Amino acid sequence: MDIYLGIDTSNYKTSVAVYEPESDSIIADERRFLTVKEGELGLRQSEALFQHVKELPALIEKAFSGLKNFTLRASAASVSPTNREGSYMPCFLAGESAARAIAAANSVPFYRTNHQAGHVMAALHSAKALSLLDEGFVAVHLSGGTTDVLEVKKDPESIIEIKPLSASLDLKAGQVIDRVGKMLGIPFPAGEELEKLALKSDKEFKVKPYFKDGEASFSGLQNQCEQKLKKGESKEDIAKYCISYVTEAIILMAQSALQSTGMKKALFSGGVTANSYLRKKALERLDCVFGSPEMSGDNAAGIAVLCCLLHNPQK
Repeated sequence: MDIYLGIDTSNYKTSVAVYEPESDSIIADERRFLTVKEGELGLRQSEALFQHVKELPALIEKAFSGLKNFTLRASAASVSPTNREGSYMPCFLAGESAARAIAAANSVPFYRTNHQAGHVMAALHSAKALSLLDEGFVAVHLSGGTTDVLEVKKDPESIIEIKPLSASLDLKAGQVIDRVGKMLGIPFPAGEELEKLALKSDKEFKVKPYFKDGEASFSGLQNQCEQKLKKGESKEDIAKYCISYVTEAIILMAQSALQSTGMKKALFSGGVTANSYLRKKALERLDCVFGSPEMSGDNAAGIAVLCCLLHNPQK
């Protein structure tokens, strides 16, 4: 069987995936969160790079350990956060180095792509919505380092053409979730545990995010949550307020982008989009598609699928 390798080394997770096109399946998917000290909200790039270099060999070995009678056709890695000029993070050097070395050792091509494209492709593939590329769509990419609304179209060379439309005015959605999580005693990254807290609250909030020209602000949300904590409001209610605010802001950003572009559908990708409250509210108010929760967080599955498409652009 023919296979394609994808590697992603973000500031949060080391990821290795293998895609098999005949069955259109991710047949290996190995990921490991980077270790962050208790009470901290992330890693310095030097530490992230060190951890990736340390973890990659074992993850690659594990990804290939159950595979038999295969032919590696190509490898790919995310080499930058986005496709924008000047987009760079040293942590991606680890994945690029490993994927290039594997390609060279097997005399197959190596393809350079980016973390954001991987997220979009993972969401498209897991939602069985690759056909959206033919008509174009608005992509909403939400994570600890990104709150971007994008116009996505098919491209004959890079497969997907990504054009930025809008972004958060200050903090990213994932950033404010992690900061509020820390405030409530939740370890980094806080998304999953903050959601569990929020689901215990029966309170409904009418939130009014600061929103201007298609972009939303999240810095005020952090301050509001701090005030609520000082007033003695429950952690469950504060978590629910935080997620309600983020959800409303993101829906407003997506609605604005759909209106300005004339696009019909929105695709949600990135770790924050695993949140069940966000999914429910967005699906009620938008014509939208979500990747599976398992493929929302950082992963290399989208990179592996993109690797195959880059190698076989006619497919």
